[in-house]
Amino acid sequence: MKVENIKTLGELKKAGYVSRSIKDELRDNLRTKIKSGKPVFEGVHGFENTVIPELERAILSRHNINLLGLRGQAKTRLARKMIELLDEYIPIVAGSEINDDPLNPISRFAKDLIAEKGDETPIHWMHRSERFSEKLATPDVTVADLIGDVDPIKAANLKLSYADDRVIHFGMIPRANRCIFVINELPDLQARIQVALFNILQEGDVQIRGFKLRMPLDMQFVFTANPEDYTNRGSIVTPLKDRIGSQILTHYPESVAIARTITQQEAKLDQGQSDVVYVPSLARDILEQVSFEARDSEYIDAKSGVSARMSITAFENLLSTAERRALLSGTEKTSVRLSDFMGIIPAITGKVELVYEGEQEGAAVVAQYLIADAIKTFFPAYFPKIEKLERDADASPYAKILEWFFAETGFELLDDASEEEYKKQLDAIGPLEDLIQKYQSEIPLEDKYFLKEFVLWGLVEYDKLSKDRVEVGYQFKDLYSSYINKL
Repeated sequence: MKVENIKTLGELKKAGYVSRSIKDELRDNLRTKIKSGKPVFEGVHGFENTVIPELERAILSRHNINLLGLRGQAKTRLARKMIELLDEYIPIVAGSEINDDPLNPISRFAKDLIAEKGDETPIHWMHRSERFSEKLATPDVTVADLIGDVDPIKAANLKLSYADDRVIHFGMIPRANRCIFVINELPDLQARIQVALFNILQEGDVQIRGFKLRMPLDMQFVFTANPEDYTNRGSIVTPLKDRIGSQILTHYPESVAIARTITQQEAKLDQGQSDVVYVPSLARDILEQVSFEARDSEYIDAKSGVSARMSITAFENLLSTAERRALLSGTEKTSVRLSDFMGIIPAITGKVELVYEGEQEGAAVVAQYLIADAIKTFFPAYFPKIEKLERDADASPYAKILEWFFAETGFELLDDASEEEYKKQLDAIGPLEDLIQKYQSEIPLEDKYFLKEFVLWGLVEYDKLSKDRVEVGYQFKDLYSSYINKL
């Protein structure tokens, strides 16, 4: 059916168009998509076996939905993805404020127009992209905003009494008739405003200023909310919960691989930045592990969560740190270094809520702890485990590296060193090359120097070397010579 050829109600009837409720529309299109084997919520990763099946069941059941989860768990993205399950176009009565179905009008305007013009009633075709409305729940939201109110200016201009329903100004919800309507952060909505949603959810009608108004709205509601015990915010009133068909719990990525996919998809990078900066695979893993460490950290409030946005912005900062160094040194291409991870600290400090112990340490120090913990987590996957107390220190795979540092003093890796200088400094540590060849001989050449630096930071985290911040970089020393120098 070519919608551009249908411009009146008569033509619509002649074409055999059959009206469906939005919930039936979503259900039927979902069934078709599942049968075809195509992914339903493409671009949403990590929910394939948990959240998405529950969401599909809710849609098949024609339920209004509440997505419950901590911040940065793709709740709003899931709601927006539901647009793809709508028909490409639907007909509405031209000029209708509330998207009246020409075959089933509910507003006075549409009914009067159809009574006057009959089959000549003009039809407008509404694209699926126009059928999504979203409102962030804030304490200042009123019933008039959501449902509607009497408009005295309209009454004066049209010379109508307040008893005439034509003086009503419809709110956001009636105007989203036949659409997906999302209320984000539902607990932030005042309880008395939540009460105003009862009738819309259960009976499908609206009540405005005492008017006896029966308007069976056709809506798909999606709510998003954080868990009720999150800080001291409000909660969802029990009768409203009772009227929401399905409550679906979201979660954070369950593996570093999934988290990497999300970050890669969401990070805002231009092609020039990607061409200049190479990111070793291990660097990507460490960056994602920082978020996993944060979610388990004793310094961070677990109830507030650690958003996936932290990894995304941290990745952008990581590349910008390396890019800035390349610009300063005049290098056309560079690779991410482990010391560049200090550049992601601003992306961490603003996105975590610290408990008392964390506040005592300070946000920047906690961020450094997280980076250190991420390095420590990955170290045993690449190199032999470092024991705190070894019976035969000479037999340790790291013995020659530690001997090198015992003999040398003042080894520094400068923040703004050129690629050539950086590689030359790391190549000077001969035993480091031997260790890489023995345990990671198949590592790509472009990842080798990051791995060499990774070994040094790992030895620091396992208390085999010391690392000090100098004005323009990091200085690595033998741990015992550091103690001697302090005495």
